[in-house]
Amino acid sequence: MLPTLIPIGALLSGIALLLLGSGLLNTVVSLRGSLEGFSDTVLGLIGSTYFLGFFLGTFVAPPLIRRMGHIRAFAFFGATVAACILLHALIIHPWFWMGLRVLTGVGLVGFYAVIESWLNDQTAPERRGQVFAAYMVVNLAALAGAQQMLRLDTPMNFTLFAVAAIFVCVSLLPVTMTRFPQPQIAARARPRLGMIWRAAPAAFVGALSSGLSMGAFWSLTPVYGERIGLDAAGIGLLMTAAIVGGALLQWPMGRFSDAGDRRLALGVAASGAAVAGVVVALLGHLPHVPLAGLFVYGGMAFAIYPIVVAHLVDHLRHDQILSGNTGVLFLHGLGAAAGPSIAGALMGWIGALALPLHLGLAFVPLALFCILLFRRTQDEIVDEPAQFTPMMRTSATVLEMVSPDAPEADTLSATAPPADPGEPLPQAAPASAAEEAATAASPGATTSAATTPTAEPAPSSGEADPGALLKPPPSSAPTTGTAESRAAD
Repeated sequence: MLPTLIPIGALLSGIALLLLGSGLLNTVVSLRGSLEGFSDTVLGLIGSTYFLGFFLGTFVAPPLIRRMGHIRAFAFFGATVAACILLHALIIHPWFWMGLRVLTGVGLVGFYAVIESWLNDQTAPERRGQVFAAYMVVNLAALAGAQQMLRLDTPMNFTLFAVAAIFVCVSLLPVTMTRFPQPQIAARARPRLGMIWRAAPAAFVGALSSGLSMGAFWSLTPVYGERIGLDAAGIGLLMTAAIVGGALLQWPMGRFSDAGDRRLALGVAASGAAVAGVVVALLGHLPHVPLAGLFVYGGMAFAIYPIVVAHLVDHLRHDQILSGNTGVLFLHGLGAAAGPSIAGALMGWIGALALPLHLGLAFVPLALFCILLFRRTQDEIVDEPAQFTPMMRTSATVLEMVSPDAPEADTLSATAPPADPGEPLPQAAPASAAEEAATAASPGATTSAATTPTAEPAPSSGEADPGALLKPPPSSAPTTGTAESRAAD
Protein backbone atom coordinates (compact mmCIF):
# COMPACT_ATOMS: atom_id res chain seq x y z
CA MET A 1 0.00 0.00 0.00
CA LEU A 2 2.75 2.48 0.94
CA PRO A 3 4.59 2.11 -2.39
CA THR A 4 1.31 3.04 -4.05
CA LEU A 5 0.57 6.08 -1.86
CA ILE A 6 4.04 7.61 -1.44
CA PRO A 7 4.31 8.85 -5.08
CA ILE A 8 0.96 10.66 -4.74
CA GLY A 9 1.59 11.86 -1.19
CA ALA A 10 1.82 15.49 -2.36
CA LEU A 11 -1.66 15.29 -3.89
CA LEU A 12 -3.18 13.65 -0.82
CA SER A 13 -1.50 16.21 1.43
CA GLY A 14 -2.84 19.03 -0.70
CA ILE A 15 -6.43 17.81 -0.53
CA ALA A 16 -6.16 17.14 3.24
CA LEU A 17 -4.96 20.69 3.93
CA LEU A 18 -7.58 22.12 1.61
CA LEU A 19 -10.40 20.25 3.38
CA LEU A 20 -9.15 21.30 6.80
CA GLY A 21 -9.56 24.90 5.65
CA SER A 22 -12.81 24.58 3.68
CA GLY A 23 -14.41 22.26 6.25
CA LEU A 24 -13.68 24.76 9.00
CA LEU A 25 -14.96 27.65 6.87
CA ASN A 26 -18.31 25.99 6.14
CA THR A 27 -19.02 25.64 9.85
CA VAL A 28 -17.67 29.05 10.86
CA VAL A 29 -19.74 30.87 8.23
CA SER A 30 -22.97 29.39 9.60
CA LEU A 31 -22.04 30.16 13.22
CA ARG A 32 -20.80 33.70 12.52
CA GLY A 33 -23.90 34.47 10.49
CA SER A 34 -26.11 33.29 13.34
CA LEU A 35 -24.18 35.36 15.88
CA GLU A 36 -24.47 38.40 13.59
CA GLY A 37 -28.25 38.07 13.70
CA PHE A 38 -28.89 36.65 10.23
CA SER A 39 -32.28 34.92 10.09
CA ASP A 40 -32.49 31.18 9.55
CA THR A 41 -33.96 31.80 6.10
CA VAL A 42 -30.98 33.96 5.14
CA LEU A 43 -28.54 31.38 6.53
CA GLY A 44 -30.27 28.75 4.41
CA LEU A 45 -29.87 30.93 1.32
CA ILE A 46 -26.17 31.41 2.11
CA GLY A 47 -25.82 27.64 2.28
CA SER A 48 -27.66 27.21 -1.02
CA THR A 49 -25.42 29.72 -2.80
CA TYR A 50 -22.39 27.61 -1.89
CA PHE A 51 -23.89 24.60 -3.66
CA LEU A 52 -24.96 26.87 -6.51
CA GLY A 53 -21.29 27.80 -6.84
CA PHE A 54 -20.40 24.12 -6.80
CA PHE A 55 -22.88 23.65 -9.65
CA LEU A 56 -21.56 26.60 -11.67
CA GLY A 57 -17.98 25.53 -11.06
CA THR A 58 -18.49 22.44 -13.16
CA PHE A 59 -18.97 24.81 -16.12
CA VAL A 60 -16.40 27.46 -15.20
CA ALA A 61 -13.48 25.38 -13.92
CA PRO A 62 -12.81 23.25 -17.04
CA PRO A 63 -12.02 26.08 -19.48
CA LEU A 64 -9.89 27.78 -16.84
CA ILE A 65 -7.86 24.62 -16.24
CA ARG A 66 -7.47 24.11 -19.99
CA ARG A 67 -6.24 27.66 -20.41
CA MET A 68 -3.87 27.85 -17.43
CA GLY A 69 -2.71 24.31 -16.89
CA HIS A 70 -3.22 22.32 -13.69
CA ILE A 71 -0.62 23.94 -11.42
CA ARG A 72 -1.45 27.54 -12.28
CA ALA A 73 -5.17 26.80 -12.15
CA PHE A 74 -4.72 25.24 -8.70
CA ALA A 75 -2.92 28.37 -7.50
CA PHE A 76 -5.60 30.56 -9.08
CA PHE A 77 -8.41 28.70 -7.29
CA GLY A 78 -6.41 28.75 -4.06
CA ALA A 79 -5.95 32.50 -4.16
CA THR A 80 -9.65 32.96 -4.91
CA VAL A 81 -10.82 30.78 -2.04
CA ALA A 82 -8.34 32.24 0.47
CA ALA A 83 -9.40 35.79 -0.44
CA CYS A 84 -13.07 34.85 -0.09
CA ILE A 85 -12.42 33.35 3.36
CA LEU A 86 -10.79 36.54 4.62
CA LEU A 87 -13.45 38.79 3.08
CA HIS A 88 -16.11 36.96 5.14
CA ALA A 89 -14.52 38.43 8.27
CA LEU A 90 -13.96 41.91 6.83
CA ILE A 91 -17.38 42.62 5.30
CA ILE A 92 -20.38 41.31 7.23
CA HIS A 93 -23.40 41.43 4.96
CA PRO A 94 -25.64 38.53 3.90
CA TRP A 95 -25.80 39.41 0.20
CA PHE A 96 -22.05 39.94 0.04
CA TRP A 97 -21.54 36.60 1.76
CA MET A 98 -23.80 34.92 -0.78
CA GLY A 99 -21.54 36.15 -3.56
CA LEU A 100 -18.48 34.92 -1.67
CA ARG A 101 -20.06 31.50 -1.19
CA VAL A 102 -20.70 31.20 -4.92
CA LEU A 103 -17.05 32.01 -5.65
CA THR A 104 -15.90 29.59 -2.95
CA GLY A 105 -17.98 26.78 -4.45
CA VAL A 106 -16.55 27.44 -7.90
CA GLY A 107 -13.00 27.46 -6.50
CA LEU A 108 -13.44 24.21 -4.59
CA VAL A 109 -14.75 22.40 -7.67
CA GLY A 110 -11.63 23.56 -9.47
CA PHE A 111 -9.46 22.25 -6.61
CA TYR A 112 -11.15 18.87 -6.71
CA ALA A 113 -10.95 18.63 -10.49
CA VAL A 114 -7.20 19.31 -10.52
CA ILE A 115 -6.36 16.89 -7.68
CA GLU A 116 -8.64 14.08 -8.81
CA SER A 117 -7.57 14.19 -12.44
CA TRP A 118 -3.95 13.96 -11.31
CA LEU A 119 -4.72 11.05 -8.98
CA ASN A 120 -6.39 9.21 -11.84
CA ASP A 121 -3.56 9.92 -14.22
CA GLN A 122 -0.80 8.88 -11.81
CA THR A 123 -2.44 5.65 -10.64
CA ALA A 124 -2.24 2.35 -12.48
CA PRO A 125 -5.71 0.91 -13.19
CA GLU A 126 -5.15 -2.06 -10.91
CA ARG A 127 -4.29 0.29 -8.01
CA ARG A 128 -7.20 2.68 -8.37
CA GLY A 129 -9.29 0.88 -5.77
CA GLN A 130 -6.60 1.32 -3.10
CA VAL A 131 -5.98 4.95 -4.04
CA PHE A 132 -9.70 5.74 -4.07
CA ALA A 133 -10.12 4.21 -0.60
CA ALA A 134 -7.18 6.22 0.74
CA TYR A 135 -8.57 9.36 -0.86
CA MET A 136 -11.95 8.86 0.87
CA VAL A 137 -10.22 8.28 4.22
CA VAL A 138 -8.28 11.52 3.77
CA ASN A 139 -11.50 13.38 2.87
CA LEU A 140 -13.46 12.19 5.90
CA ALA A 141 -10.56 12.51 8.35
CA ALA A 142 -9.83 16.08 7.25
CA LEU A 143 -13.50 17.10 7.43
CA ALA A 144 -13.82 15.61 10.92
CA GLY A 145 -10.55 17.22 12.08
CA ALA A 146 -11.65 20.60 10.77
CA GLN A 147 -14.60 20.64 13.18
CA GLN A 148 -12.30 20.28 16.17
CA MET A 149 -10.54 23.54 15.30
CA LEU A 150 -13.65 25.38 16.46
CA ARG A 151 -12.08 25.05 19.90
CA LEU A 152 -9.37 27.57 18.96
CA ASP A 153 -11.52 30.69 19.27
CA THR A 154 -15.03 32.07 18.96
CA PRO A 155 -16.41 32.58 15.43
CA MET A 156 -16.94 36.26 16.33
CA ASN A 157 -13.18 36.81 16.13
CA PHE A 158 -10.91 36.82 13.09
CA THR A 159 -8.88 33.80 14.23
CA LEU A 160 -10.89 30.96 12.69
CA PHE A 161 -11.20 32.70 9.32
CA ALA A 162 -7.44 33.28 9.35
CA VAL A 163 -6.75 29.63 10.22
CA ALA A 164 -9.03 28.44 7.40
CA ALA A 165 -7.31 30.76 4.91
CA ILE A 166 -3.87 29.58 6.09
CA PHE A 167 -4.77 25.93 5.48
CA VAL A 168 -6.02 26.74 1.97
CA CYS A 169 -2.82 28.67 1.19
CA VAL A 170 -0.58 25.94 2.60
CA SER A 171 -2.44 23.33 0.52
CA LEU A 172 -0.92 24.99 -2.56
CA LEU A 173 2.64 24.17 -1.50
CA PRO A 174 2.80 20.39 -2.06
CA VAL A 175 0.78 20.60 -5.26
CA THR A 176 2.63 23.48 -6.90
CA MET A 177 5.95 21.76 -6.10
CA THR A 178 4.98 18.54 -7.87
CA ARG A 179 6.76 17.47 -11.03
CA PHE A 180 3.94 15.24 -12.23
CA PRO A 181 3.12 15.70 -15.92
CA GLN A 182 -0.17 17.50 -16.38
CA PRO A 183 -2.99 15.17 -17.36
CA GLN A 184 -5.31 15.91 -20.23
CA ILE A 185 -8.94 16.68 -19.51
CA ALA A 186 -11.49 14.32 -20.99
CA ALA A 187 -14.64 15.07 -22.95
CA ARG A 188 -17.90 15.65 -21.18
CA ALA A 189 -20.47 12.92 -20.82
CA ARG A 190 -24.01 13.99 -21.53
CA PRO A 191 -26.32 13.48 -18.51
CA ARG A 192 -29.35 11.42 -19.50
CA LEU A 193 -31.97 11.92 -16.82
CA GLY A 194 -34.64 10.07 -18.77
CA MET A 195 -32.33 7.08 -19.08
CA ILE A 196 -31.75 7.10 -15.31
CA TRP A 197 -35.48 7.16 -14.57
CA ARG A 198 -36.20 4.32 -16.99
CA ALA A 199 -33.25 2.18 -15.88
CA ALA A 200 -33.32 2.75 -12.10
CA PRO A 201 -36.06 5.08 -10.75
CA ALA A 202 -34.85 4.41 -7.20
CA ALA A 203 -31.47 5.92 -8.13
CA PHE A 204 -33.21 9.00 -9.56
CA VAL A 205 -35.22 9.61 -6.38
CA GLY A 206 -32.26 8.68 -4.17
CA ALA A 207 -29.93 11.25 -5.76
CA LEU A 208 -32.47 14.05 -5.25
CA SER A 209 -33.27 13.02 -1.67
CA SER A 210 -29.59 12.74 -0.77
CA GLY A 211 -28.90 16.22 -2.12
CA LEU A 212 -31.86 17.78 -0.31
CA SER A 213 -30.79 16.31 3.02
CA MET A 214 -27.01 16.49 2.81
CA GLY A 215 -26.93 20.05 1.48
CA ALA A 216 -28.93 21.17 4.52
CA PHE A 217 -26.78 19.06 6.85
CA TRP A 218 -23.49 20.66 5.80
CA SER A 219 -24.92 24.19 5.75
CA LEU A 220 -27.14 24.37 8.84
CA THR A 221 -26.16 21.73 11.40
CA PRO A 222 -23.77 24.20 13.12
CA VAL A 223 -26.69 26.65 13.40
CA TYR A 224 -28.86 23.91 14.90
CA GLY A 225 -26.14 23.18 17.47
CA GLU A 226 -25.93 26.85 18.39
CA ARG A 227 -29.74 27.08 18.68
CA ILE A 228 -29.90 24.21 21.18
CA GLY A 229 -27.26 25.83 23.39
CA LEU A 230 -24.04 24.04 22.43
CA ASP A 231 -20.73 25.89 22.60
CA ALA A 232 -18.17 25.81 19.79
CA ALA A 233 -16.57 22.60 21.08
CA GLY A 234 -19.98 20.94 21.34
CA ILE A 235 -20.90 21.98 17.80
CA GLY A 236 -17.60 20.58 16.52
CA LEU A 237 -18.32 17.31 18.32
CA LEU A 238 -21.82 17.21 16.82
CA MET A 239 -20.48 17.57 13.29
CA THR A 240 -17.70 15.08 13.95
CA ALA A 241 -20.20 12.50 15.25
CA ALA A 242 -22.12 12.59 11.97
CA ILE A 243 -18.94 12.40 9.86
CA VAL A 244 -17.51 9.51 11.90
CA GLY A 245 -20.85 7.72 11.68
CA GLY A 246 -20.74 8.13 7.93
CA ALA A 247 -17.21 6.73 7.80
CA LEU A 248 -17.91 3.72 10.03
CA LEU A 249 -21.34 2.62 8.81
CA GLN A 250 -20.83 2.96 5.06
CA TRP A 251 -19.03 -0.37 4.82
CA PRO A 252 -21.68 -2.52 6.57
CA MET A 253 -24.40 -0.78 4.58
CA GLY A 254 -22.39 -1.36 1.42
CA ARG A 255 -21.97 -5.06 2.16
CA PHE A 256 -25.71 -5.29 2.81
CA SER A 257 -26.43 -3.66 -0.55
CA ASP A 258 -24.00 -5.98 -2.35
CA ALA A 259 -25.63 -9.06 -0.83
CA GLY A 260 -29.15 -8.49 -2.14
CA ASP A 261 -31.58 -6.10 -3.75
CA ARG A 262 -30.10 -2.60 -3.51
CA ARG A 263 -33.58 -1.08 -3.45
CA LEU A 264 -34.08 -2.75 -0.09
CA ALA A 265 -30.72 -1.40 1.10
CA LEU A 266 -31.73 2.09 -0.06
CA GLY A 267 -35.06 1.73 1.73
CA VAL A 268 -33.36 0.61 4.95
CA ALA A 269 -30.74 3.39 4.82
CA ALA A 270 -33.36 6.04 4.03
CA SER A 271 -35.63 4.75 6.80
CA GLY A 272 -32.75 4.74 9.28
CA ALA A 273 -31.79 8.31 8.38
CA ALA A 274 -35.43 9.42 8.58
CA VAL A 275 -35.97 7.83 11.99
CA ALA A 276 -32.70 9.30 13.31
CA GLY A 277 -33.67 12.77 12.11
CA VAL A 278 -37.15 12.60 13.65
CA VAL A 279 -35.77 11.29 16.96
CA VAL A 280 -33.27 14.17 17.13
CA ALA A 281 -36.07 16.63 16.33
CA LEU A 282 -38.37 15.30 19.07
CA LEU A 283 -35.84 14.37 21.76
CA GLY A 284 -32.94 16.69 20.97
CA HIS A 285 -33.36 18.45 24.32
CA LEU A 286 -32.19 15.29 26.13
CA PRO A 287 -28.45 14.82 26.84
CA HIS A 288 -26.47 12.93 24.18
CA VAL A 289 -29.52 12.37 21.93
CA PRO A 290 -28.30 14.82 19.24
CA LEU A 291 -24.85 13.19 19.20
CA ALA A 292 -26.19 9.64 18.99
CA GLY A 293 -28.91 10.59 16.54
CA LEU A 294 -26.58 12.39 14.16
CA PHE A 295 -24.08 9.53 14.38
CA VAL A 296 -26.78 7.16 13.11
CA TYR A 297 -28.04 9.73 10.61
CA GLY A 298 -24.53 10.18 9.20
CA GLY A 299 -24.03 6.43 8.95
CA MET A 300 -27.25 5.98 6.99
CA ALA A 301 -27.29 9.21 4.96
CA PHE A 302 -23.65 9.07 3.84
CA ALA A 303 -24.25 5.56 2.47
CA ILE A 304 -27.19 6.53 0.27
CA TYR A 305 -25.28 8.32 -2.50
CA PRO A 306 -22.78 5.48 -3.11
CA ILE A 307 -25.61 2.91 -3.01
CA VAL A 308 -27.47 5.02 -5.56
CA VAL A 309 -24.42 4.97 -7.85
CA ALA A 310 -23.99 1.20 -7.47
CA HIS A 311 -27.71 0.58 -8.06
CA LEU A 312 -27.64 2.67 -11.22
CA VAL A 313 -24.53 0.88 -12.49
CA ASP A 314 -26.37 -2.44 -11.97
CA HIS A 315 -28.90 -1.32 -14.57
CA LEU A 316 -26.66 0.24 -17.22
CA ARG A 317 -24.44 -1.13 -19.94
CA HIS A 318 -20.75 -0.32 -19.72
CA ASP A 319 -21.08 2.38 -22.37
CA GLN A 320 -23.84 4.15 -20.38
CA ILE A 321 -22.21 4.26 -16.97
CA LEU A 322 -20.35 7.56 -17.20
CA SER A 323 -23.40 9.38 -18.58
CA GLY A 324 -25.56 7.83 -15.88
CA ASN A 325 -23.21 8.83 -13.07
CA THR A 326 -23.00 12.34 -14.48
CA GLY A 327 -26.79 12.54 -14.34
CA VAL A 328 -26.78 11.34 -10.73
CA LEU A 329 -24.30 14.07 -9.82
CA PHE A 330 -26.55 16.58 -11.56
CA LEU A 331 -29.64 15.47 -9.60
CA HIS A 332 -27.71 15.46 -6.34
CA GLY A 333 -26.48 18.97 -7.11
CA LEU A 334 -30.01 20.24 -7.71
CA GLY A 335 -31.13 18.82 -4.38
CA ALA A 336 -28.11 20.20 -2.53
CA ALA A 337 -28.71 23.71 -3.90
CA ALA A 338 -32.38 23.65 -2.82
CA GLY A 339 -32.02 21.83 0.52
CA PRO A 340 -30.46 24.60 2.67
CA SER A 341 -33.01 27.19 1.52
CA ILE A 342 -35.93 24.89 2.34
CA ALA A 343 -34.50 23.89 5.73
CA GLY A 344 -33.61 27.50 6.59
CA ALA A 345 -37.16 28.67 5.83
CA LEU A 346 -38.56 25.87 8.00
CA MET A 347 -36.22 26.79 10.87
CA GLY A 348 -37.39 30.39 10.65
CA TRP A 349 -40.97 29.16 10.89
CA ILE A 350 -40.95 26.45 13.57
CA GLY A 351 -37.52 26.74 15.19
CA ALA A 352 -34.34 24.68 15.50
CA LEU A 353 -36.10 21.29 15.49
CA ALA A 354 -37.00 21.93 11.84
CA LEU A 355 -33.47 21.06 10.72
CA PRO A 356 -33.29 17.45 11.96
CA LEU A 357 -36.92 17.09 10.89
CA HIS A 358 -35.94 18.19 7.37
CA LEU A 359 -32.86 15.95 7.38
CA GLY A 360 -35.05 12.94 8.15
CA LEU A 361 -38.19 13.74 6.16
CA ALA A 362 -36.18 14.36 2.99
CA PHE A 363 -35.55 10.61 2.93
CA VAL A 364 -39.14 9.49 3.60
CA PRO A 365 -40.20 9.56 -0.10
CA LEU A 366 -37.12 7.52 -0.98
CA ALA A 367 -37.81 4.96 1.74
CA LEU A 368 -41.46 4.50 0.72
CA PHE A 369 -40.64 4.42 -3.00
CA CYS A 370 -37.87 1.83 -2.63
CA ILE A 371 -39.91 -0.45 -0.38
CA LEU A 372 -42.84 -0.24 -2.81
CA LEU A 373 -40.59 -1.13 -5.76
CA PHE A 374 -38.99 -3.96 -3.78
CA ARG A 375 -42.37 -5.50 -3.00
CA ARG A 376 -43.86 -5.12 -6.47
CA THR A 377 -41.04 -5.79 -8.94
CA GLN A 378 -37.97 -7.96 -9.23
CA ASP A 379 -34.62 -6.22 -9.57
CA GLU A 380 -32.89 -7.26 -12.79
CA ILE A 381 -29.20 -6.57 -13.29
CA VAL A 382 -27.60 -5.79 -16.64
CA ASP A 383 -24.33 -7.60 -17.38
CA GLU A 384 -22.59 -8.01 -14.00
CA PRO A 385 -23.52 -6.63 -10.56
CA ALA A 386 -21.68 -3.55 -9.36
CA GLN A 387 -19.58 -3.39 -6.22
CA PHE A 388 -20.40 -0.84 -3.52
CA THR A 389 -17.70 1.82 -3.22
CA PRO A 390 -17.84 4.40 -0.40
CA MET A 391 -17.63 7.85 -1.94
CA MET A 392 -18.50 11.50 -1.46
CA ARG A 393 -19.70 14.01 -3.99
CA THR A 394 -16.72 16.13 -5.03
CA SER A 395 -16.06 16.76 -8.71
CA ALA A 396 -16.98 14.67 -11.67
CA THR A 397 -13.37 13.69 -12.04
CA VAL A 398 -13.67 11.16 -9.25
CA LEU A 399 -16.13 9.19 -11.38
CA GLU A 400 -13.26 8.14 -13.60
CA MET A 401 -11.96 6.00 -10.77
CA VAL A 402 -15.25 4.15 -10.58
CA SER A 403 -16.53 4.26 -14.16
CA PRO A 404 -15.31 2.69 -17.35
CA ASP A 405 -14.24 4.93 -20.19
CA ALA A 406 -17.18 6.61 -21.88
CA PRO A 407 -17.54 5.63 -25.52
CA GLU A 408 -17.15 8.22 -28.21
CA ALA A 409 -20.91 8.29 -28.76
CA ASP A 410 -21.49 9.46 -25.20
CA THR A 411 -19.03 12.35 -25.25
CA LEU A 412 -19.03 15.82 -26.71
CA SER A 413 -16.10 17.52 -28.36
CA ALA A 414 -14.41 20.27 -26.39
CA THR A 415 -15.67 22.88 -28.80
CA ALA A 416 -19.31 21.78 -28.85
CA PRO A 417 -21.66 23.92 -26.77
CA PRO A 418 -23.65 22.24 -24.00
CA ALA A 419 -26.88 20.66 -25.12
CA ASP A 420 -28.70 22.39 -22.30
CA PRO A 421 -27.80 24.60 -19.34
CA GLY A 422 -28.13 21.79 -16.86
CA GLU A 423 -25.80 19.46 -18.68
CA PRO A 424 -22.74 18.46 -16.64
CA LEU A 425 -19.05 18.68 -17.22
CA PRO A 426 -17.39 19.77 -20.34
CA GLN A 427 -14.70 17.24 -21.07
CA ALA A 428 -12.09 16.96 -23.70
CA ALA A 429 -10.26 14.28 -25.51
CA PRO A 430 -9.64 11.49 -23.07
CA ALA A 431 -5.96 10.71 -22.86
CA SER A 432 -6.58 8.64 -19.82
CA ALA A 433 -9.54 7.37 -17.91
CA ALA A 434 -8.63 9.73 -15.11
CA GLU A 435 -9.54 12.85 -16.95
CA GLU A 436 -12.82 11.71 -18.36
CA ALA A 437 -14.31 11.59 -14.90
CA ALA A 438 -12.71 14.84 -13.88
CA THR A 439 -14.86 16.57 -16.40
CA ALA A 440 -18.07 14.79 -15.77
CA ALA A 441 -18.73 16.93 -12.73
CA SER A 442 -22.01 16.81 -10.94
CA PRO A 443 -24.20 19.39 -12.52
CA GLY A 444 -21.73 20.91 -14.88
CA ALA A 445 -18.63 20.13 -16.68
CA THR A 446 -15.16 19.59 -15.54
CA THR A 447 -12.17 20.30 -17.70
CA SER A 448 -11.75 19.55 -21.34
CA ALA A 449 -8.81 19.39 -23.62
CA ALA A 450 -8.66 21.14 -26.93
CA THR A 451 -8.06 17.92 -28.77
CA THR A 452 -10.50 15.69 -30.50
CA PRO A 453 -11.77 12.84 -28.34
CA THR A 454 -10.47 9.48 -29.34
CA ALA A 455 -11.61 6.15 -28.14
CA GLU A 456 -9.33 4.49 -25.64
CA PRO A 457 -8.09 1.01 -26.44
CA ALA A 458 -9.77 -1.70 -24.48
CA PRO A 459 -7.72 -2.97 -21.57
CA SER A 460 -5.61 -5.97 -22.32
CA SER A 461 -6.47 -9.24 -20.71
CA GLY A 462 -3.95 -8.67 -17.96
CA GLU A 463 -4.88 -5.03 -17.28
CA ALA A 464 -7.67 -3.97 -14.95
CA ASP A 465 -10.41 -1.75 -16.35
CA PRO A 466 -10.76 1.61 -14.54
CA GLY A 467 -14.44 0.85 -14.13
CA ALA A 468 -13.76 -2.41 -12.34
CA LEU A 469 -13.95 -0.68 -8.98
CA LEU A 470 -17.69 -0.37 -9.43
CA LYS A 471 -18.45 -2.94 -12.07
CA PRO A 472 -16.38 -6.03 -12.87
CA PRO A 473 -15.75 -6.69 -16.54
CA PRO A 474 -18.51 -8.85 -18.03
CA SER A 475 -18.00 -12.56 -17.96
CA SER A 476 -17.52 -14.49 -21.19
CA ALA A 477 -21.26 -15.15 -21.30
CA PRO A 478 -22.96 -12.26 -19.54
CA THR A 479 -26.55 -12.79 -18.55
CA THR A 480 -29.21 -10.73 -16.85
CA GLY A 481 -28.98 -11.30 -13.13
CA THR A 482 -31.34 -10.78 -10.23
CA ALA A 483 -30.81 -9.98 -6.59
CA GLU A 484 -31.06 -13.67 -5.82
CA SER A 485 -28.30 -14.56 -8.26
CA ARG A 486 -26.10 -11.83 -6.82
CA ALA A 487 -26.62 -13.15 -3.31
CA ALA A 488 -25.82 -16.65 -4.50
CA ASP A 489 -22.52 -15.42 -5.94
